[in-house]
Amino acid sequence: MPNPVEIRTLAGPDELPEWLRAVSTGFYRGPSVTDEEVATRSGGIDPARTQGAYDGGRCVGTFRTTPQRMTVPGGGELSSCAVTNVTVTPTHRRRGLLSGMMADALRAAKERGDAMASLIAAEYPIYGRYGFGPASWITEWEVAVSRTGLDRRYAGPADLGDGGSVEIVDAEDFRRLAPEAHERFRAGSQSQGAIDRTDRWWDLQTGILRFGDSFTPRFHAVYRDADGVVGGAVTYTSDDVWRAKLPEQTVTVDDLFATTPAGETALWRFVLSMDWIQHVRTGPRAPDDLLPLLLPDPRAARTLTHADFLWLRPLDVPRMLEARTYATAGSLVLEVRDKDGYAGGRFRLEAGPEGAGCVATHQEPGLSLDVAELGTLYLGDESAVRLHALGRVSEERPGAVAEAERLFRTARRPWCPDVF
Repeated sequence: MPNPVEIRTLAGPDELPEWLRAVSTGFYRGPSVTDEEVATRSGGIDPARTQGAYDGGRCVGTFRTTPQRMTVPGGGELSSCAVTNVTVTPTHRRRGLLSGMMADALRAAKERGDAMASLIAAEYPIYGRYGFGPASWITEWEVAVSRTGLDRRYAGPADLGDGGSVEIVDAEDFRRLAPEAHERFRAGSQSQGAIDRTDRWWDLQTGILRFGDSFTPRFHAVYRDADGVVGGAVTYTSDDVWRAKLPEQTVTVDDLFATTPAGETALWRFVLSMDWIQHVRTGPRAPDDLLPLLLPDPRAARTLTHADFLWLRPLDVPRMLEARTYATAGSLVLEVRDKDGYAGGRFRLEAGPEGAGCVATHQEPGLSLDVAELGTLYLGDESAVRLHALGRVSEERPGAVAEAERLFRTARRPWCPDVF
């Protein structure tokens, strides 16, 4: 019989090198990590929120969580337990290691008072069994610049008549200017799914923190409105491809956000009007991003990826439902099933555009659904009507599905711009 594998929280920073080696092995990035990588990455890892599965002295499974603030429909925010660095070494699969680490993490999140847990799923089939549901999707396009129909003589936002400007800045100025603008973007009433960015995130983005050859220098630009206030930013890289003395370069957008549609349009126009650039890769965007339809010829934007992205796992149903706003006024009783016992129960939601109240109730339910389906509905992306057609939501009272559709859906689709 093989020795039992022990799942435990890391005792301290001294255990990080072996743990990080296991992360690298689990993601097939290599069998070892450098001292420089350990030193750089350790500053962002809290050993008290980091688990390892140990077979003797060797780490064969990894799992950690971080605190996170997420914007919900209407511009409010909730605390989430963000799950990341989940791996199991190939030799130790199918032994329940992930299930054990997940149970420990969700129990701790519930005790801390986190309203939900969140993650980016590497594989779709894994996390539904733990109560997570896909809450937002992403689309990535590649734009053939010559086919857009845009005027390549575009000289800046002045052409759009909004009085704004776009300015290329160095990494130091970008680090100083962009975070405050991002917080205003994240607090927007239609920014559901966006998460907070820590100082460490900005330091890594600008190369203040780096290790080895892991960092690619980036270009940065900011958008200023007519009053000179920074209202958006873009970060991008470009390759250096020439064929037969002709430039055939591709720009890849790493990050682009703005607090207004005018700022977003100006930044896209800036990226799409640069000389030598034949293609622009947008990076992961909201599926209803402005980009394709701001082109005179939207077919110039070819879809490269369309996939699920942010997953949510409810832990406190009343807090979640009270934190967001709703498209219309209405009431609904939900029967939420949770086999793990964190968030199940029957809840009455009284909702409207100004906010909501949600309490436990003994009233008969209008809808019954698994906790993962509530996670899928929460940010407003998925249709209750579609889930009902698939048998994933049960209508216990006639008209309840239509009521859920009116309440939960949002005018713009949710989007999480960041991998975590």
